[in-house]
Amino acid sequence: MTSLPIAGAAMTLADVEIHRDWLLAKPRDLELQSFVEADVLNGDWAPLAAQAKKLLDGHQGRLGIHGPFWGFIIASQDPDIRAVVSKRLMQALDVCANIGATQMVIHSPYTSWSYNNLDNNKGEREKIIEYTHQTLKEAVKRAEDIGLTMVIENIEDKDPHIRVDLADSFNSPAVAVSIDTGHAQYAHGYTGAPPVDYYVHAAGNRLRHIHLQDADGYADRHWSLGEGNIHWRAVFAALAKLDSNPRLIIEIKDKSKIPASAAYLASLGLAE
Repeated sequence: MTSLPIAGAAMTLADVEIHRDWLLAKPRDLELQSFVEADVLNGDWAPLAAQAKKLLDGHQGRLGIHGPFWGFIIASQDPDIRAVVSKRLMQALDVCANIGATQMVIHSPYTSWSYNNLDNNKGEREKIIEYTHQTLKEAVKRAEDIGLTMVIENIEDKDPHIRVDLADSFNSPAVAVSIDTGHAQYAHGYTGAPPVDYYVHAAGNRLRHIHLQDADGYADRHWSLGEGNIHWRAVFAALAKLDSNPRLIIEIKDKSKIPASAAYLASLGLAE
C-alpha cells in the first residue's frame, strides 16, 4: 500500500444504521455480519438483503460478508457434513450475488492440534487439503462466476504459512487469505506462534482482508484498538509492503467504539 489506508468495519445491519454517517463519510470497506446464522440462510433473507441495499445507498467502499461458520469446519472427513457446509456456503454466495458483495470470509480448518499432529500420521496434510477442496469445489466455481473472493481467516492457526498454502492450492482468484489480528495474537501468546506481523509477512500479496481487533494474547477479546497489546506499528509496517490492498476491517465486540478504533489508528498515523 502506497498511501495511508482507510479503515472499514464489520457490522450487522443494525450497527450500520447507527454508524452509517461514519461509514459513508469516506470510502470505508464494510463486512456485513447479518448472514452468518443457519436460520437466516435457510429462511427468507430477501428482506434483509433489501434493507442492506437501502442502507448502503451511497456507500463507496468495498462490500463483503462474513460467511457461515458455526458448528462446522471446511475440512470434515464426513461427506454428509461436507455437503451441509457446501450448502451453507452456496446460500451465502447467493446473498453476496444479491447485494453485490465481492468478498466472503470463511474459517481456516487448521487447529493448534493440527500443528503438532499433521506429521504424526502419514498423509494428514494432504487429507485436509483434499477434504477442503471437496467441500469448497462448488463454492469456488460460484465465487469465480460472480467475481467474488473467499478469504480464509486464521482461527487457531499456529503456522502462519499453512493457510496460505491451502489458498494457493486452489489456483483460483476466488480463494485468498484473511488475517484476524486477535486470533494471531492469541496464537502468539498462548501457543507460541509468531507475532501478528509475521502473519502479514507470511500471507504477502495473497492477503486480501484483515480483521483488526486488539487482544491480550490469552483469549479472543475483540477489544477496541489500543486496549490490548498488539504492536500495531509493526503490523502496519508489514501491510505497507503489500500491493494487494487488503480490506482493513475493524471487528470489535463493542461496536460503539468503532469510530474510536479508527481514531486510534489515525492518532498513530497508520490509517484514516
